[in-house]
Amino acid sequence: MSMQYRKHVLIAGGGIGGLTAALALLRRGFDVSVFEQAKELKEIGAGVQLGPNGVRVLYELGLEEQARRLGVDAQAKEVRVWNTGKTWPLFNLGQESMSRYGVPYLMMHRADLHSMLLAATREIKPDACVVDSRVSGFEQDAHGVVLILEDGRRIRGDVLVGADGLHSATRKALFGPDSPKFTGGCCWRGIIDTESLPEHLRRPVGVNWVGPSGHVILYPVRAGRLLNFVGHIERDDWAGESWTEEGRVEDLRADYAGWHDDIQTIVGHIGIPYKWALFLREPLECWSRGRVTLLGDACHATLPYLAQGANMAIEDGMVLARALDEFDDAPEALRRYEAARKERATCIVTKSSENLGRFHNHALLDPDAADDYVASEWAPDKIRDRYEWILSYDAVHVPLA
Repeated sequence: MSMQYRKHVLIAGGGIGGLTAALALLRRGFDVSVFEQAKELKEIGAGVQLGPNGVRVLYELGLEEQARRLGVDAQAKEVRVWNTGKTWPLFNLGQESMSRYGVPYLMMHRADLHSMLLAATREIKPDACVVDSRVSGFEQDAHGVVLILEDGRRIRGDVLVGADGLHSATRKALFGPDSPKFTGGCCWRGIIDTESLPEHLRRPVGVNWVGPSGHVILYPVRAGRLLNFVGHIERDDWAGESWTEEGRVEDLRADYAGWHDDIQTIVGHIGIPYKWALFLREPLECWSRGRVTLLGDACHATLPYLAQGANMAIEDGMVLARALDEFDDAPEALRRYEAARKERATCIVTKSSENLGRFHNHALLDPDAADDYVASEWAPDKIRDRYEWILSYDAVHVPLA
């Protein structure tokens, strides 16, 4: 006996946000087709921090066991000064996250999160994801929408969701080309086998190393077997926004010359570093038109200074599925989704940009001034004001009215 589906939702983009939306919709009885431009569905080798706001959605989708098995239940986050290594607590996590939010703060390999979502989606609908399918545009009328692919295929559905990332073809078809501005910031990333590191660098904590013109984020992934490195540096000679451009180890070393021995040790164990330039996009004033909407980086790309990019896409996917479930009229459902999400997402983009000035600050050049600066900027009341509204958000129950 075949399953009787509700509306058919077309999703452009098979990344974390697109698959979260797909799984949340399939669990509510919708038919879903995901179109991914890559020839195979996979994620890059990098880490992702999942706050309780993101983890709560994964648990609601039935992924608690996999998330806990594949992730690292972080016990704490710390701030360390670039050259002295002096350490301050950022927040206690572990049991405190459970008691405050009911779910843990997890650190995961992006590929593990992606494969977990993909497997759960295919378990419900084995042919849900179609690869090698590049979006060229769409047409819509009062009764439905037609997704047009570059190879000429035309797929009709009831709703189209553009979850196709920074360079979203769906966004371009909706609102025209965007105009990203280079921030003067660039990122290095790498993955290190923790077995190769000294014991004191293998702890289940996240560490933010802060400096005068750069910072480093470190945290364990894949059940603690790997350490994720993301280095942010101010420079003006990179232009690429790709996450998959290989860099040279000697350039990475040069960018962190003079930093603490722990950073030198970690950098020395990175095999192939990857690099990308950071561009800032103004948050869109409107995400939807008719039966077409956007989610994730397609409509609110954020700088990575609050570790909320993946969490925002996960939240979007859940709220979108709930809106389509609660409101039968598709354009009305998309309006409710956008209204529920836009203010929060825009605020994340703004606050993330503000955090750059905290992570990179010339007060950190002088060790004595650095102590005062860190003690002030990361005082408990400031941390609470900065993060509580983010981590306590509940996409599963947030009102849609």
